[in-house]
Amino acid sequence: MHQYTAGLIVYQNLLQDELLRDLADIFSRLESGERQRREDSSASDSIIAEIYQQIHKLLDLATVYGFDGNLWQNYLAWLLAMTENPFSFACEKRGFREGSVNQLVLHDLRLIHSLFHYRFEPVEQALSIDCFSLITNYRALEKEHKNYNWFVSSKVHELSQHLSEAENEHQMLQVLTTFYQDHGAGILGLNKAFRLKQAAYQSDGDFDLEPITNTVETTLDDLIGYESQKQRLIENTEAFISDRKANNLLLHGESGTGKSTCIKAILNMYHSQGLRIIEIYKHQLNALSWLIAKIKNRNYKFIIYMDDLSFEEFETDYKYLKAVIEGGVEMTPDNILIYATSNRRHLIKETWTDRNDVDPNDIHHSDTKEEKISLVNRFGVTIYFPRPDQEVYLEIVKGIASQHPELAIPEDMLIEQAKRWGLWHGNISGRRARQFINHLLSQSKEDQPVP
Repeated sequence: MHQYTAGLIVYQNLLQDELLRDLADIFSRLESGERQRREDSSASDSIIAEIYQQIHKLLDLATVYGFDGNLWQNYLAWLLAMTENPFSFACEKRGFREGSVNQLVLHDLRLIHSLFHYRFEPVEQALSIDCFSLITNYRALEKEHKNYNWFVSSKVHELSQHLSEAENEHQMLQVLTTFYQDHGAGILGLNKAFRLKQAAYQSDGDFDLEPITNTVETTLDDLIGYESQKQRLIENTEAFISDRKANNLLLHGESGTGKSTCIKAILNMYHSQGLRIIEIYKHQLNALSWLIAKIKNRNYKFIIYMDDLSFEEFETDYKYLKAVIEGGVEMTPDNILIYATSNRRHLIKETWTDRNDVDPNDIHHSDTKEEKISLVNRFGVTIYFPRPDQEVYLEIVKGIASQHPELAIPEDMLIEQAKRWGLWHGNISGRRARQFINHLLSQSKEDQPVP
């Protein structure tokens, strides 16, 4: 195995993955120490223990991504899908192109083809183990999609199948070129939603993108009402992914009215057309420049999403956001927009002194007041989500209840219970309606209201 991994050129970064690197090293030592292994049983035991550690890592990966069948080939396909190199980037943007790099890629794919069809039988016979036979003919336990990264798993399974059927490196090249063009390269190609996290292995101020694997599969139809708000959101997003001019968006209004649900639904609607969402928090706003530099040249449309955005008077991180939206020296790339939700219209907390014509503690009071509203003015479109009245609230309740036929409750009783629920909790909203239905679903059939 080591002779194949050591010869990689374009795909040399595959060896950044510990499993492949360590397994190749184990097999190399196994071959060079064959005579010692025969004479010393403890040497065999040590090698076997190391192999089992790598098998454990592979099984962990298979659990995360729901791999089945030939786990070794699934693993290699996952590495090839995740790799980011000049070839995969070029295919992502323009598909196959003639060039010298293709000869280097073909050199690598000859080696990878051998890895893909690696014969583990000699190793198993030499060590009297059968773990490789098991992982190359693996039957995984059935799991619901929400219990593993199904979005990535389906793509990797497809790639693994096509690569296993390729007879040589030339057919492998065709498979990979098509895959990168259709799905992209690396984590940005395989996943649709991300969050920003501090890089554990780097110094303060450095970040990584972490895929969000359990996104909510919601649609705009799940949000009852707010038709004009949803339409404005659709129009702006469709303009964005169609390479037309689009605006940064601020969705503001009462708590629980569906602002965040709309953003999640938009992702589900358009991710197949290249839309990606990266969620960041306000304490990470200083990372915006880093983030934009990382994604500005990729072949996707990115929404940088900030949920429940607001600032107290003493917080000044919003200045990073102002500069990115409009005002910095570098123009924001065309493949990036900012969508934010907030319960506040003006985002920055205002005080009663802001309403006075003269503040004795502020020499330039008008400048301070303008500073506080300047952030919201940099969002090209603001969409207001008002709290529903009782009639709309009850329509939301009935709409959600209709999605659960197991709730065999007469409509008049459902309405009466929903009214009481709103009174008990002090307000009504779409969130309250959902919580009410969840409350009914949590009850046993004996405890549910009966006619």
